[in-house]
Amino acid sequence: MNDALLRSLTPGVLGILVRRGADFAAAEDAVQDALIEAVRVWPADQPRDPKGWLVTVAWRKFLDATRADTARRRREDRVDEEPAPGPAPSADDTLQLYFLCTHPSLTPSSAVALTLRAVGGLTTRQIAQAYLVPEATMAQRISRAKRTVSGVRFDKPGDVATVLRVLYLVFNEGYSGDVDLAAEAIRLTRQLAAATDHPEVAGLLALMLLHHARRAARTAPDGSLVPLAEQDRGRWDTQAIAEGVGILQSALARDRLGEFQAQAAIAALHADAPTAEETDWVQIVEWYDELTRLTESPIVRLNRAVAVGEADGPRAGLTALAALDDSLPRYTAVAAYLHERDGDLATAARLYAEAAPKAPNLAERDHLTRQAARLNAPPRSR
Repeated sequence: MNDALLRSLTPGVLGILVRRGADFAAAEDAVQDALIEAVRVWPADQPRDPKGWLVTVAWRKFLDATRADTARRRREDRVDEEPAPGPAPSADDTLQLYFLCTHPSLTPSSAVALTLRAVGGLTTRQIAQAYLVPEATMAQRISRAKRTVSGVRFDKPGDVATVLRVLYLVFNEGYSGDVDLAAEAIRLTRQLAAATDHPEVAGLLALMLLHHARRAARTAPDGSLVPLAEQDRGRWDTQAIAEGVGILQSALARDRLGEFQAQAAIAALHADAPTAEETDWVQIVEWYDELTRLTESPIVRLNRAVAVGEADGPRAGLTALAALDDSLPRYTAVAAYLHERDGDLATAARLYAEAAPKAPNLAERDHLTRQAARLNAPPRSR
């Protein structure tokens, strides 16, 4: 069974059902039922037109559920609209579906969570980690969002800012998580940039390109994580970097600074440095100051503490870190790094070991475990 194929087809199938009049919650349930049927049937007999098969089965599942619900008997006349067998439309409806999921009846946070779950393919746990909330809390939020949009006509798309937030979180999960969604997020952001004259859309696209340009160097052949300072910069995609920098410069020239442009500026300074030692950390701290004013995000302040530690020394970084909540994700790992830079190896080793079980993914956990082992290893005899 080709799980990647099923994931790639799901948004388009969901979009077709929504456009044909299914409310979002019922359409999502029908598509999920069709995917389960595909897992059962396809290994023995995969259809020549997988998308058309999914559309037909999902529509039938939707109609079956409609008939079973007496409150929705009026929808039974849609049985005649069942799509005929044959090739399904090839148009890409994914970006349109992102806008539909960010319906004005939802709060921005609920719209993002619902879209990530229904269209982005992320699990409730992954979304909860992105929002720094318990998984049960996020599950309740998504359930409430589904109830809110149940029966709502999707004729009022959401705003660009909410769609950007969704695309950003999808990219982050694809870039650093277990599901490869980064390339899809870049593709959709390119579509949005081509259709929307908005500097923050350009800023997000630039940010994605600059981060994605380093992807080949982020892991060693054995799959272990390679920190930015240790990456082989010869493996960075210089074409993607040049494109990202060009897009960013055009966006900044419009003098409408937003958080994605500021993040892209930080990424561009990293990309511009020939070596890690030549990184302009002073400018990076200044951009983090801008980003802090724009977002007031605790994660931004955490990253700023690292930059301060590089620009002004590890003691200054530890001072900036002390002002933050120690329950923040990666707080302990940052503290370990700054203590190591300050020469306190025993504390650093202890903190690396404490940080490892808290890591959001296996690669990062293994990296932190190795860092602790490295500092705890006895010195080699000469």
